[in-house]
Amino acid sequence: MLSRTADHLFWMSRYMERAENTARMLNVSYETSLLPQSAAAVEAGWEGILSISELLPAYLSLYKSINPRDVMDFMVKDADNPSSIISCLRAARENARAVRGTLTTEVWETQNQTWLEVNRMLKSGEFERDPAEFFDWVKFRSHLSRGVTVGTMLMDESLYFMRMGTFLERADNTARLVDVKFHAMQNHFFGAPQYGAPETETAQEFDFYHWSAILRSVSGFEVYRKVYRDVIRPERVAELLILRADMPRPLHASLNEVVSNLALVSHDRDSDTLRHAGRLRAELAFGRIDEILATGLHAYLTQFLERVNVLGGRISREFLMPQAA
Repeated sequence: MLSRTADHLFWMSRYMERAENTARMLNVSYETSLLPQSAAAVEAGWEGILSISELLPAYLSLYKSINPRDVMDFMVKDADNPSSIISCLRAARENARAVRGTLTTEVWETQNQTWLEVNRMLKSGEFERDPAEFFDWVKFRSHLSRGVTVGTMLMDESLYFMRMGTFLERADNTARLVDVKFHAMQNHFFGAPQYGAPETETAQEFDFYHWSAILRSVSGFEVYRKVYRDVIRPERVAELLILRADMPRPLHASLNEVVSNLALVSHDRDSDTLRHAGRLRAELAFGRIDEILATGLHAYLTQFLERVNVLGGRISREFLMPQAA
């Protein structure tokens, strides 16, 4: 396969997944911001979203203060922000159009219709009327795109590059989603309360709702109840979203898919890219949550994000267009 074609397919899937995960992250902050809390805590939560997405400097160059409406506008509607939902959906559609002949009609029509519909929704003010419903719509369109891809595409290198892009992006975004609270609090979380004093009942209640929102954002609330049959605890949420391989969105499950699809397109079994991905997967497969918490969850996730970024660069250099690295 031509590296240019592989590049478009890979990034088409990454951008669609990124749009979905941005919607998931914003929905967590939106729901959490509705809980009773101080204005400073609300601002810290939204600042954490911008910071973990590496968008804080770009945001502050446009807005004087951090408030929910401006942050959501910046991360949903701002066409000049390359990580906004509108920019991601546009980039996904443009990459799809560049390889129109490689895609099935259903895959192309799904991408194109999503782009046309999101423009209509934003112009008609549907996002402002009900942000939560808009975020659900973005997730639904991503589910539809993924289902149509798996359900209609030939199982060849085109599909493998698309799947690789999807799961590499998912690993990155799940790590950011889990880390967003600690990023906002500048809290490393070693598996015990980090508030300088025993947690108050109000703090524990807030924690419960925050972690419930995170679980719901990755469709993991019912899974958590089924696996642990206990109250929601931060360390168990972290274990579920990092180390489990039998749920679609954890880091371990995402790396399993990256490695298996990478092996299908790699002609060299001694490839440094494949070895790097395999080592990262092995650490998740044999890791323990108590060891991760001993290091500090924030520090672990920061290092994981760096390594996923390195892996993405290696994949670009070995298989895709050089400028995509």
